[in-house]
Amino acid sequence: MDSQLLPVLLLLLLRPSGPRGQGPGTEGPSGEPPEEGVSEEDGVLVLSRHTLSLALREHPALLVEFYAPWCGHCKALAPEYSKAAALLAAESAKTRLAKVDGPAELELTKEFAVTEYPTLKFFRDGNRTHPEDYTGPREAKGIVEWLRRRVGSSATRLEDEEGTQALIDAQDVVVIGFFQDLQDEDVATFLALAQDALDMTFGLTDRPQLFQTFGLTKDTVVLFKKFDEGRADFPVDEELGLDQEDLSRFLLTHSMHLVTEFNSQTSPKIFAARILNHLLLFINQTLAPHQELLAGFREAAPPFRGQVLFVVVDVGADNNHVLQYFGLKAEEAPTLRFINMETTKKYTPAERGPVTAASVTAFCHAVLSGKFKPYLLSQEVPADWDQHPVKTLVGKNFEQVAFDETKNVFIKFYAPWCTHCKKMAPAWEALAEKYKDHKDIIIAELDATANELEAFAVHGFPTLKYFPAGPGRKVIEYRSARDLETLSKFLDNGGKLPEEEPTKESLAPFPETPANSTSEPKEEL
Repeated sequence: MDSQLLPVLLLLLLRPSGPRGQGPGTEGPSGEPPEEGVSEEDGVLVLSRHTLSLALREHPALLVEFYAPWCGHCKALAPEYSKAAALLAAESAKTRLAKVDGPAELELTKEFAVTEYPTLKFFRDGNRTHPEDYTGPREAKGIVEWLRRRVGSSATRLEDEEGTQALIDAQDVVVIGFFQDLQDEDVATFLALAQDALDMTFGLTDRPQLFQTFGLTKDTVVLFKKFDEGRADFPVDEELGLDQEDLSRFLLTHSMHLVTEFNSQTSPKIFAARILNHLLLFINQTLAPHQELLAGFREAAPPFRGQVLFVVVDVGADNNHVLQYFGLKAEEAPTLRFINMETTKKYTPAERGPVTAASVTAFCHAVLSGKFKPYLLSQEVPADWDQHPVKTLVGKNFEQVAFDETKNVFIKFYAPWCTHCKKMAPAWEALAEKYKDHKDIIIAELDATANELEAFAVHGFPTLKYFPAGPGRKVIEYRSARDLETLSKFLDNGGKLPEEEPTKESLAPFPETPANSTSEPKEEL
């Protein structure tokens, strides 16, 4: 044997075997090198492409957050995520939390189709190919409850009256499914819904004596609550079975108070209620005459349950953003406003009269029957609105400027609090400066939080729209990069980008949504 090969052979023979019995040089899945140990930060596993497989083998229930170090929403989630990990550890739960640095682990982001941060995926029993998208809240207790209802049962099995009554007494809202056969597919539908309805407690039973105790003769889902009517029944259709969407709508509708006070705790539920029509009573809760109006408001509510959501807004509390949205001042209370959340159309009573059960009922019926026209918010037209490169538009001058047939008008619809709007402001100013001597081009902006338009609603910020010259009231939505060069090419090419220009960087982050949006905040890659 060649003496020069001897050291090499000795090194190969003495080389440690791979993890978990792998031989020398054995690669992991997808050509991965041998796995290293899994590190932790604040109770959260830190994973890479080399350690994910090991973590999946060791932890049958694993929630993984794909994050980016620069992502603001990820930074906001981080402390709650660590708290959730601590809560799970305190329960000695088998579920673990983990995280992956997306930009540093592009193979994993590609494998799991991660397109925005943060993205959370739940892995069960080591199944790498079909993780479940996390759809729960972004606070610690909500994260733990979401996981608990997937690892264990989402509803408590009830055997007797004592246990049933104890469950009902324990929470403000309790939902119990009474099913004669727990193997029926309707039970699976019920349990699937219970997995995600985290703000309610669920139970189920097949005991005949409990059917009798609660006056039931057929399969029924019953919502028990410590307010309003106290109970609401949802009988299961004997022919069609239990429809999850119908049951979800029923539970959401009946789990809410007939009259809900708007605050930071109730607002997410108000916007998630899927009741499109909202009637708002603006009062000052510190004034006795205002408080006396609540009785009539509540009296009018029952016939409209499920059709109109009755909401009280205290103008003396931290609700200035709501007042601003409706163009109101605190001194105008007490007053009513009606809004359709889908169209964002707002309505005000024809006359400023007393708020009584009769006047509230009449106002609701008038709006629902189409007898009232919506009102539109608008600031006053500034005296110098056209004296700067970027023209200032408001609701009152929008139509005459945007649809001027002799001008090509490019408008930025913004919100004063929108970070993306602030980021693109220099480019928009530079664009206006560049084209200020073009008589047929107008660069403008409109604060869409203080001005509403009959032509269309603005749902995200910034929104850029181009109104080409000529008849027909044409509108072109701009969806490309927000830099001076690309914006200029769009204008020079008559409201479209040249074909050879790819739309880069997707191309800008998604428009920011208003504070009343129910979607979870995320950032694009």
